[in-house]
Amino acid sequence: MRPPSATKRVLKFGGTSLGSADRIRSAAQLIAGQVAETVPVVVVSAMGSTTDSLVRAANAAQLGEQETWRELIDSLEREHLEVCSDLADFSPGAEEPAAAILSHLRAVRELCQVAGAERGLSGTQLDEISSTGELLSAAITADTLNKLGLAACAVDAKQIIQTDGRFGRAMVAAQASEHLIRGRLSPLLADRVIPVVTGFRGATAEGSCTTLGRGGSDSTATIIGALLPADEVWIYTDVAGVMTADPRLVPSAKVIPFLSYREALELAFFGARVLHPNSMDLPRHHDVRVRILSSFEPVSQGTVIGPKVKSRPGVRAVVDTRDARLFTVGGVDGVAFTRVGTAVLGGLEAEGIPTLIVTQSSADNVICFAVSGEHGKRVREILRKLRDDTGVLGEIEVTSKAGIVVAVGDSMRGTPGIAAKLFGALAERNINVVAISQGSSELSVSAAVRAEDVAAAVNAIHDAFELGAG
Repeated sequence: MRPPSATKRVLKFGGTSLGSADRIRSAAQLIAGQVAETVPVVVVSAMGSTTDSLVRAANAAQLGEQETWRELIDSLEREHLEVCSDLADFSPGAEEPAAAILSHLRAVRELCQVAGAERGLSGTQLDEISSTGELLSAAITADTLNKLGLAACAVDAKQIIQTDGRFGRAMVAAQASEHLIRGRLSPLLADRVIPVVTGFRGATAEGSCTTLGRGGSDSTATIIGALLPADEVWIYTDVAGVMTADPRLVPSAKVIPFLSYREALELAFFGARVLHPNSMDLPRHHDVRVRILSSFEPVSQGTVIGPKVKSRPGVRAVVDTRDARLFTVGGVDGVAFTRVGTAVLGGLEAEGIPTLIVTQSSADNVICFAVSGEHGKRVREILRKLRDDTGVLGEIEVTSKAGIVVAVGDSMRGTPGIAAKLFGALAERNINVVAISQGSSELSVSAAVRAEDVAAAVNAIHDAFELGAG
């Protein structure tokens, strides 16, 4: 037996990279190309829009809409079995992944039956349903690798990623997961068997299924990469890397060759669509580099994320959140601002709702903050309840839809004139800034603008700092 490679690498493939039989073939070939250098750990997302269909099925089941959920699950079954059939041309026989698909979807149907009878599902049951797509893609991908002559096996991340019990948005228990990851994966790698791990999923210490939040397969990959540990984590997506801006808004946007962990974290938090906000924490603490690559352009070098890199002073990227809600909350007369701020931010924290920006006016006893649009309705309810329960909140104003534009760069720190240049660029295009926020680390400057001004604002900042040049 050949000794295990000294190089350890985690390869993660997103849903678009596994969206068809052809894409799975391409992914398998990319994995096979690594084997001479390393035996990789592979992490997979669900195929295409599978997770959306599973969530819709779970919701329909809870409403008693049996015909709807059955049709959704039947459609997923046909789609995945067709992919198995298409992939059978590697060698005869697609029985093994087909059997796994039928078994996993049978379990989903049973949970949907329970939901119909009880008009509801528990948090762990919802997570079990919504993450079944990863079980399906892991079975198909592992089988495809085996048909290429490589040794591979599907691994359910419930066996190796231990989390807390916050269903739908669980956080990893790093110490327990490290023990599980090494105990399960290291023997496979030593035997030159490629583990194909389900992204997105985890389990509590008691074994209840959890999920890491939508897009959480990135987190699965970086958790494994940090705790195994690996030398690098390669995240394959449908774009060539992290870009200076969203290319759908800025045609001149370019791939950024290198980013620091802090820059990547900031971009992910504010909506960079190739990174999950929770995916950078463990790599940063364990000094594991993360590479963002395109499975559609395998020759591209992508973006490498690691320790702080030298770069020209100023802004390195512009990121935007187009669907935000802006809240302005005043305090009643005679109440200290600290009580107003504590009530508002404490109420949001209790519900696990992150703020995108926060500004304050202590003199006017007012706090202004923005949240993602998906949380808007819930935040209104929270603020009204806090006003009734605490007696410290007064008027509440809501901007129905706003956009947040954020300029990010490690080298902004200590560089004079950044804010003036940024807001001057917006003023030149007659873009009204509703709120401004800058962190004490000077890593980013955020501006809230009207939703219809987001594209113009991003282009203005991108042009002002010449991010498309060179």
